Amino acid sequence: MVGLSIGEKKFIQGGISQDLRADGRQRRDFRPISVEIGVIPQANGSARVKLGATDVIASVKAELGRPSSLQPDKGKAAIFVDCSPTAAPIFEGRGGEELSTELSLALQRCLLGGKSGAGAGIDLSSLVIVEGKVCWDLYIDGLVVSSDGNLLDALAAAIKAALSNTGLPKVSVDLAAAKDDQPEVDLSDEEFLQFDTSGIPVVITLTKIGRHYIVDATSEEESQMSSAVSVSVNRRGQICGMTKRGGAGLDPSVILDMISVAKSISQQFMSVLDSEIAAAEAAEADDA
Repeated sequence: MVGLSIGEKKFIQGGISQDLRADGRQRRDFRPISVEIGVIPQANGSARVKLGATDVIASVKAELGRPSSLQPDKGKAAIFVDCSPTAAPIFEGRGGEELSTELSLALQRCLLGGKSGAGAGIDLSSLVIVEGKVCWDLYIDGLVVSSDGNLLDALAAAIKAALSNTGLPKVSVDLAAAKDDQPEVDLSDEEFLQFDTSGIPVVITLTKIGRHYIVDATSEEESQMSSAVSVSVNRRGQICGMTKRGGAGLDPSVILDMISVAKSISQQFMSVLDSEIAAAEAAEADDA
């Protein structure tokens, strides 16, 4: 936890109550965001996102696999997060493992939907090559390089950017030469299919401090929170997932208001993120 004096705590809480935060932002303002793509050449797609002093990397590795018998018409995706011990003192030892697990589960809930796949931001049906036989398995890894709060939103943005940078090799299937009921496949070295990221949501975390809630909280602000609600919202304004942390309970009317605020802020954040991804893609094309 961030060690703050009583005066510093009162300064943070008083500023938020007056809609003027310690770094000059208002309650609903994000810090500046920057996006860099293609940062890990050996991955199928990768991106680095900086949100203020929070710095994260996401990479996507695609491998051919077999759909599960319960969902033969869908591919598979898994999300894992690693918190570098150098990112923050709290990440050393067990602290980093616990946060890594918490972030991984929250991202899976926000981006992959429930166990049935309902509400999934990532369309797993688009990963099927031959129903019940061949599909893509996506391994999405997040790394926290530097932590200054709001890790979940930054990681979700990095995953969205990494997926927009992901190219899946074109697959040719020979059903006639099937062995043991498993068709033969051939991966192209030259043709790649771009991953469709239009339905992938952004995550907006609202952190409650006193009677107010803020977006994109810093580590110091998070140390003063009573609870936080993270809502993933897609381009159409639909809720794809939700997760809460912090022990304090929230009145249903407060949660509904938080969802409403998250929906309106998500469209602004999505627009900024889209333009940053587009700029990063243009920069990569110029370098190529």
